[in-house]
Amino acid sequence: MKIGMIGMSEGNGHPYSWSAIINGRYDKRTIAACGFPVIAQYLAENEDTLGIDDARVTHIWTQDPVSSQKIARAAFIEHVCADLNDLTGVVDAVILARDDGDRHVEMAEPFLKAKIPVFIDKPLAINLADLHYFIHQVDAGAFIMSCSSMRYATETMACSRELGELGALEFAVAVGKKDWFKYGVHMLEAMFTLLGDPAVKSVRHFGNECQNRVEILFANGLTAVVFLYRDIAPTFQISLYGRERWQLIEYNDWYAMFRRNLAEFVSGVRAGKSRLNFDATVNIVKTLIAADQSRRQNGAVIELETV
Repeated sequence: MKIGMIGMSEGNGHPYSWSAIINGRYDKRTIAACGFPVIAQYLAENEDTLGIDDARVTHIWTQDPVSSQKIARAAFIEHVCADLNDLTGVVDAVILARDDGDRHVEMAEPFLKAKIPVFIDKPLAINLADLHYFIHQVDAGAFIMSCSSMRYATETMACSRELGELGALEFAVAVGKKDWFKYGVHMLEAMFTLLGDPAVKSVRHFGNECQNRVEILFANGLTAVVFLYRDIAPTFQISLYGRERWQLIEYNDWYAMFRRNLAEFVSGVRAGKSRLNFDATVNIVKTLIAADQSRRQNGAVIELETV
């Protein structure tokens, strides 16, 4: 399977790490100099599991030709493309590895028109117009997969097997760092996966841009709160409170979640259908957008039926 890797955004090393994970090898010197020390660390620790089936990133395009050349050297990608549209006739699937959602429609559109399966890095969209565009594309038969890799984290999967021991769930809390759109989606993805992707009834933001505090009321009556503080020590953790027990989950294994996510996409492409229900992605992205709407409206309760 020939895969095209496209796009790059500030602070996001996914084009480097994801290409190396799929291709099964990497240039250590180039990876060490890419500006993301954690990538060199987890690739070195997991060299025996690098590579995904018979898939390979064969083409790369980013907005910066110099960056494209560096990524190609880092992960042994044969073809560096000068134009985004050069990939449409030569690859079987595309990974859009840019994690700022305002450019996703523009960059995914050529491949959706060409009926090429696309994985879009989280968040899929940061406004309703773009989200509705992607919904329309999927309704028309397009293959789109988009999620945070925390859906497939080792920690998420291990806790999911033990949820029955907590008894009936009453409350969930997530705590993380950085900004709402790029990192709030991580917390929502992990939490919603653990809870079985329940429908959201309403969302209320009662913080600010640096101290996000978001209350979520699910249609099944469960309540959750997400705290995302820009200036706290780095952490991603979720606490689940049941009638019998409670459990804290802290996320640390980035490599495993990335590899499983990429493997899920490749398996879906082979099967001709995404293995992740797109409705789950829509539910999360609507919640993400509703929280921002609530913040802009001074903490108003946003009903998801109106989003």
